[in-house]
Amino acid sequence: MEITKQCSRKRRKQNAISIDRLSELPDSVLCHILSFLSTQESVATTILAKPWRYLWTFVPNLIFHFEDSDTINRVLLLRKLQKINTFRLTYGVDCNAYQVDTWITLAVERNVESVDIYLSFHVDLPRCLFTCETLVDLSLENCGLVPDIGSAVCLPHLKKLHLMYVGYEGDDSLSHLVSGCPVLEELLVQLYVEYCSCRISSPTIKRLMVNYLFEGERYDNRDYNKLEIDTPAVVYLQLLDCMKQYIKCGVLNFLTEADIEIFNSIKPQDGFPYSRSVVEFIDRLCNVECLKVDLSRCTEIIDSVLSAWTISFHNLAKLELSSGCSFLLKFLENADNLEILILGEVHEEMKGWMEPQQVPACLLSRLRIIKLAGIKGKKHEFEIIRYLLRNAKFLERVELVYPSSRNSVEKMFTMYKLKEILLFERGSKACEVVVVSKF
Repeated sequence: MEITKQCSRKRRKQNAISIDRLSELPDSVLCHILSFLSTQESVATTILAKPWRYLWTFVPNLIFHFEDSDTINRVLLLRKLQKINTFRLTYGVDCNAYQVDTWITLAVERNVESVDIYLSFHVDLPRCLFTCETLVDLSLENCGLVPDIGSAVCLPHLKKLHLMYVGYEGDDSLSHLVSGCPVLEELLVQLYVEYCSCRISSPTIKRLMVNYLFEGERYDNRDYNKLEIDTPAVVYLQLLDCMKQYIKCGVLNFLTEADIEIFNSIKPQDGFPYSRSVVEFIDRLCNVECLKVDLSRCTEIIDSVLSAWTISFHNLAKLELSSGCSFLLKFLENADNLEILILGEVHEEMKGWMEPQQVPACLLSRLRIIKLAGIKGKKHEFEIIRYLLRNAKFLERVELVYPSSRNSVEKMFTMYKLKEILLFERGSKACEVVVVSKF
């Protein structure tokens, strides 16, 4: 009995020790752990034990998610650590422009390295934010006014810049800001077409994401929209462009991956320069290994411009394409090393699908996987599939994805039509054809 009591006391003692094991870690380690929490969660740890009572005041990150302004002011007042690594503010309407200005100015004065501001209302931010020498990462959404030429911009250590629906003093504000970031590596810009001229030039950017959107009538009221890109070091490019006039791009020799969507619901007055602009831009993507292109909502490219397109995509291994038949044909002819082909909606043009006079090299030696997403069983889709199956000699898998329908009769009819494809001639004996429904 005595042995049992001793064992029981020993287990309780071991449990008691294990319960407080976390508190025995060095304060620097505990502060590092707390830095992954929001400030509200960090402050809540004061109830854990006496050593935790003031630990949160030494956490280098301030992360506020919808806290009221009084709480933010108290936190800033009680902090013991002068250095701020990260200042993140996600806010509703319970603050004013003066308070936001004060908080950000304080962060800049304490050598902040990362600033992430998202507001549900637009306010101008303090100019000192654009001359913060310690800033490495800056993300602004729905707030701020980017200064124009003539205003001081100096961000010597900034590597990552995200600007989402911010204000611009003038057409040259964005290029002025980028020119003040000599080591910038990643840039994300989301803006409306009302910002009529978008120029991005930097020798250091490696990841570039541009969403050039429009807002209802604002788009119709513009006479022109221009997008100019000069980023020779970029390796990843994402572009959603709603343009009426043209896009201009410099050399992209190091580009390996691109995601491009060009949307234009209003036909330009002169289709030739517009068509040439689109084709010349796609020419610049010739070094990519992985390419996603969506031209499904783009004004039809003039045949004379497209027929003269002969650029070679010698590195292209994976292509995801939504376009007309002519663009598909051009990519097949000019991407000799293509291994994976994913087709979104392939539009039937006036002349429809026309088989190339010579079988493309990628079909004879490289192409392994084909996926057709959103297939509807149209005549030109069947013609394309029949051609690819017959001529792709190393094809391993073809996946046909058709949109699901609540109408059982319509679903059965689509399935019946797609089963015809299973009987098509195949150039590769190892090829399997799979039909799946998209939910």
